[in-house]
Amino acid sequence: MLNHIVLIGRLVADPDVRYTQSGIQVAKICLAVDRKFKNAAGERETDFINVVAWRKLAELLEKYMKKGRLIAVQGSLQSRKYQTKEGENRTAYEVQADEIKFLDWGDRPGSGGISSPPPHTDADVPPSSSPSSYPNEYPPAAAGPDTDDDLPF
Repeated sequence: MLNHIVLIGRLVADPDVRYTQSGIQVAKICLAVDRKFKNAAGERETDFINVVAWRKLAELLEKYMKKGRLIAVQGSLQSRKYQTKEGENRTAYEVQADEIKFLDWGDRPGSGGISSPPPHTDADVPPSSSPSSYPNEYPPAAAGPDTDDDLPF
């Protein structure tokens, strides 16, 4: 079986970085990804895709990325089930990031907008130690981005 996702999109908001109860850093981001084809009105539609990054990837997202920045994500699609406060059962789908490449640096202080650190991969983390789903202490994914904010594209 193959479960491999590759996305290029812009961050809808700054990364939401938290720590699990066991001290593992986790970042949740939402990517705005344009569809390849135009709709009947001649406009490109956009999908908002939730992505989760763990450990070093979460640290790098927090340190270097902000709303509107362009990134590439490689990973796998995972589903998780949870229950709302009202007792309704829900399923969330998220991309678990294995590798993230920063494609847009903008005017990061001290960089001149040109340089970037080398891409990072979690290949050095043994598979048995990387979480396969959200821990219970991390809240469920939101239904979509806030409509009050202007989208970064």
